[in-house]
Amino acid sequence: MTVFRFLIFFRYALFLSFNLVILNLLYHIIDYFFLVFHSALILFNVFGWIWKKTQRWNLATLLLTGGSWVILGVFYVFGYCPLTDWHFKILRKLGEHDLPGSYIKYLTDRIFRTDSNPEVVDNITLYAYLALLVVSVYANFFRGKRFNGAGLA
Repeated sequence: MTVFRFLIFFRYALFLSFNLVILNLLYHIIDYFFLVFHSALILFNVFGWIWKKTQRWNLATLLLTGGSWVILGVFYVFGYCPLTDWHFKILRKLGEHDLPGSYIKYLTDRIFRTDSNPEVVDNITLYAYLALLVVSVYANFFRGKRFNGAGLA
């Protein structure tokens, strides 16, 4: 009878450890998904205004980004991004702690293996965002229109 109980316990322990390995693998896959998707979204926010076919989508993603930072920031903290929140939850499950408040800081630290100044990164991020928003609005509404001294021709 004790051998039978041991076998049941061993089978249960094996089942649990297998599930933990699968779960850990799944967390790593989700981590890389967020890393690629979030980075691609950031790159699209930076360069999407260049091509005529993507200009409207670029403006939409910039407005969603700004809306997330400001509107959701009222309920959470200024600069809140749900993608960052979800990614950081996965990273905590993988054992990472002391994550920065900014995804851009996390990204620069992870890619360049450095500890960048969070205030500098946040300021560069904010000013770059505002400049890109102006460029995107210009590209969407004013590029290609002719101006004369009195206004639109």
